[in-house]
Amino acid sequence: MTDSVNSSISIHQPTEFWLGVEQFNQRNYYACHDTLEAIWIDAKVSEQGFYQGILQIAVGFYHLGNLNWRGSAILLGEGSHRLDAYGDVHGGINVTDLATQSLDWLTALQATGPDQIQQLASVLSGLPLASEPYRLASGETLIPPTIHLA
Repeated sequence: MTDSVNSSISIHQPTEFWLGVEQFNQRNYYACHDTLEAIWIDAKVSEQGFYQGILQIAVGFYHLGNLNWRGSAILLGEGSHRLDAYGDVHGGINVTDLATQSLDWLTALQATGPDQIQQLASVLSGLPLASEPYRLASGETLIPPTIHLA
């Protein structure tokens, strides 16, 4: 990730931001989108991409849960790339980790294709699969995403 925007830890986020993080981590992606969108609209221009990146990732996972392969793939990619400008850590969260998780899911979507989206939606929801767990090229098991604090 580049360091073109201030990447210092800023725990001075609006209360609603932390609510959005909690909603994301509880897999309530649509509510997370609504919460962060309200912050994004009023944010400083330098911070808008940060909030927009996270909410795009949330909407990408929302689409995945609704078996919308194309919408999920587009928004996971756009959201993770939008976060590139914010360094490893920004706004009190581990941005690199969130972007990496998003790209892992995007890679899994691309590898499985639209016909197998149900398998990934099951992983996202935390439901056990009838088959083997989905493994990334690294050998790690794909798990539901989590925003980690910095």
